[in-house]
Amino acid sequence: MRWGRAAALGVAALALAAVAGGFAFRRPMAEAAFQRGVEGNLGGARVAALPDGLHVFVCGSGGPMPDPTRAGPCLAVLAGERGFVFDVGSGSARVLGRMGFPMARLDRVFLTHLHSDHIDGLGELTLQAWVGGGRDAPLPVMGPSGVEEVVSGFNAAYRIDSSYRVAHHGPEVANPTGFGASAERIDAPPEGASVIFDDGEARISVITVDHAPASPAFGYLIAYKGRSVAISGDTAFSENFIAAAQGVDVMFHEALAPDLVLRIAAAADARGQANIAKIMRDIPDYHASPEEAARAAQSANADALVLYHIVPPLPSAFLNPAFLGDARRAFSGRLMIGEDGMLVSLPAGGDSMRVERWR
Repeated sequence: MRWGRAAALGVAALALAAVAGGFAFRRPMAEAAFQRGVEGNLGGARVAALPDGLHVFVCGSGGPMPDPTRAGPCLAVLAGERGFVFDVGSGSARVLGRMGFPMARLDRVFLTHLHSDHIDGLGELTLQAWVGGGRDAPLPVMGPSGVEEVVSGFNAAYRIDSSYRVAHHGPEVANPTGFGASAERIDAPPEGASVIFDDGEARISVITVDHAPASPAFGYLIAYKGRSVAISGDTAFSENFIAAAQGVDVMFHEALAPDLVLRIAAAADARGQANIAKIMRDIPDYHASPEEAARAAQSANADALVLYHIVPPLPSAFLNPAFLGDARRAFSGRLMIGEDGMLVSLPAGGDSMRVERWR
């Protein structure tokens, strides 16, 4: 008995020592892990290792409804050495930061339309591009009629803050001439695609889509060294978008599941929330369902389809089949539900595609 008691005490002592040792080493281990994370993010090692090509950062796969796992709509593209951002939903600039997107390479921003959930992160992005990217000129923001008013409003809202940045960090870091954004209106034809940017390697075209009464609304086509992606923006099923996106490597298409949204409407009615119910019943008519997005990708002969602007939120992958409905039957290529932190890489000079999660 004494031996058994002594053995038990010995085991307990070893366990206590192990726990104490774990606590003793927890801080240095945590600090070492933090240091590795800092070096990885600030060093941009992952971005530097990307091959020449077209790389799409999913910086916001959500829509206007509160979503704990998704920022507002945002797709960022690296085409060679140039960076572009398409829409800037709430929280998306922070996702870009976590992904290590190189702000110093950000050339300009393109807006698909002027709904609040597509522009409400613009102030934060311009601030990050200015100080973090070392800009000495305002960030160009291109979009439909009204973009001038939007950009002017964000510049005014952030002007006081900018004076604090210059005073605190100095003009060498926060160059006053680089603050804010400059607006450029895009006038797109009602049909077909029109080239709005071409540097000899990267080419961006604008496509008119159907999101009335939010009009004009645009989709975009980005091509670089034989690789291409199409971005729908918010739209109902659009033949014009399909025609412009023929043969793309990847189509990024918005998606709203009407059956699920109408269930929200019914629940809101039951709780006396008439305004919410009315909104839920209104929105399906100017968005595409997952099945319609799949049909668009199939009709465009796209190799892959990534759904984004996910409505309603999907807090668990368990809900994905209910969201998709029959979409997988409508599209024969690779179909993915977009997630924040997803990176889709299309190396130049080939037909390969790599999908990673950069969180």
